Amino acid sequence: MSAPVPADDASEPLGVRPDAWTAWRAATPARVALGRAGSGLPTRALLDFGWAHAMARDAIHTPLDAEALASQLQQAGWSVVHAHSAAADRMDYLRRPDLGRQLCAESAQRLSTMAEGARVDLCFVVGDGLSSLAVARHAVPLLEAVKPHLDAGLRLAPVVVATQARVALADDVGERLGARLAVMLIGERPGLSSPDSLGVYISHAPRRGLSDAQRNCISNVRPEGLGYDAAAFKLMWLVREALRRGLTGVALKDESDRKRVTGSEAARRVQGPE
Repeated sequence: MSAPVPADDASEPLGVRPDAWTAWRAATPARVALGRAGSGLPTRALLDFGWAHAMARDAIHTPLDAEALASQLQQAGWSVVHAHSAAADRMDYLRRPDLGRQLCAESAQRLSTMAEGARVDLCFVVGDGLSSLAVARHAVPLLEAVKPHLDAGLRLAPVVVATQARVALADDVGERLGARLAVMLIGERPGLSSPDSLGVYISHAPRRGLSDAQRNCISNVRPEGLGYDAAAFKLMWLVREALRRGLTGVALKDESDRKRVTGSEAARRVQGPE
């Protein structure tokens, strides 16, 4: 059992017994080595937990400002269209995940009409998911980081900003737009240390009814997790390989890090020793 903190030890408040793993707290945002105050948690740790829980709840329930997001995307040079899932409101969305996976009738008709049989290579969908905070903060910077990696001649659909969206909604959108590949940027389920984590899901030949095993996923996109540039590199490697091989999911293993290392080594050899 840890000994009580001496009165002259300023590292913890008086009366808080430190944990033997306290030094680990510098290496992770996870709630480890919080110490004890009597039979419970220290007041600071309890208040931090309450704040983190409130942030997670807000991330789930705060509506996405779709108009503001669309405006930012348009200012960055992207064409944008809006869509809505079959979930009528947030409570409907949370209680009926199946409705968040399909477009409402009006959006389905509009996207089908807009496509008019034309084929595109890639469709980006930005959905609120379970964290509108993640989408508001990270969707535009990630798409901007993607731009330099887009191959010339790649046919892009307008970016679809979707509300009350689940991951599989991108399959419905991609099918309506006749896309070879659909990429969903969506707010992930908030954690108590990451209420704003963005997820990216890639589906080849998107269509309603695809399983999770048929998608690739990039998780925890945010400055404190996987940075925008690294996520963009990984995403576009998967996009190129998916289009080349005609598949995504468990059959497509992410080897982008191997390519990045190989490329860095080749550049070093060309430049010669420092």
